[in-house]
Amino acid sequence: MTKPAKQENMHASMQANKQANKSSGNPGVDRIELMETFVRIVETGSLSAAAEQLKTSQPTVSRRLQTLERTLGLRLLQRSTHVMKLTEDGERCFAHAKDLLDNWKTMEADLRGTQDEPEGTLRVLVPHALGQDQLIAPLVDYLNRFPGVSVEWLLHDRRPDFIAEGIDCAIQVGEVDNPSVVAIKLFELPRIVVASPALMQGKAPDLPVEELQNLPWLALRTFYRDEVAIKRLADGQPHRFAVRPRMSTDSLYALRNAALSGLGACLVSAWLVADDIEKGRLLHLVPEWRASPLPFYLVYPYARYYPARLRLFMETVRAMMPQIEEKTSEVLTKKSKSAR
Repeated sequence: MTKPAKQENMHASMQANKQANKSSGNPGVDRIELMETFVRIVETGSLSAAAEQLKTSQPTVSRRLQTLERTLGLRLLQRSTHVMKLTEDGERCFAHAKDLLDNWKTMEADLRGTQDEPEGTLRVLVPHALGQDQLIAPLVDYLNRFPGVSVEWLLHDRRPDFIAEGIDCAIQVGEVDNPSVVAIKLFELPRIVVASPALMQGKAPDLPVEELQNLPWLALRTFYRDEVAIKRLADGQPHRFAVRPRMSTDSLYALRNAALSGLGACLVSAWLVADDIEKGRLLHLVPEWRASPLPFYLVYPYARYYPARLRLFMETVRAMMPQIEEKTSEVLTKKSKSAR
């Protein structure tokens, strides 16, 4: 190629770059970043919420939106003091942006492969009691193995809005009825009847099941309030009776502590009181009977791509669940045999 030809090609390339920068309104603009910001604004419903999730300021988010609109030459959002609504162009842009970001992340994951090093912040919603006790072990194991990750460990006994709240995954007790999420059943939480030795006043833990209704009772409002329903392990025979709880609560720890104080008997998740039973602080009543177990799920939204920090956290939780289940089973089996 002759020197004049080379200079002409170089000049054409520079002009093309200048034109691209001019059309974006911002030299060196990251179009992927603009699209991601736009998607976050739409999904969270506000500039401030998007800014919080993106770990930046609201003016920055607003500036990125303006840059994207200027780049495309389109009005994407109609904004007023109280309302933010997608325009028709905005709806089409949102759909394309979601596909673009999913494809980009899928490409990154494919190219990085299994060597993808987890980094960033993982937001996990967990039940209050489990999140303060049994789930701490897998959390610590995960953080020790992956120092590039930080975790926001959010304790709530509720169903999250994954997109609006920026939640990556949740641990959920009870059935999952949301069709828009993936739910992996980890195991079932056995529930048993317990009471303190002081409350029983020397009575044997394997008392006739009909005598349970004569005891003072405590209730966990999330799962039972004014009726206790249990089944015999041997044949599934049901037994139900009404109760008038001396105390009702939505906290497993409050329920356990009230039982320890001798205030009443209760139905409780076996994992929570396994150590109390083993050390004699609580008695496992009618050990041949249990309430229906509660399913325990790992829940996360559907996506074409899952970052390494989420994939590896899910693997860690699933790998450590058998240890939790085994510990609970050992205590229940031991106490069940000793009661015979």
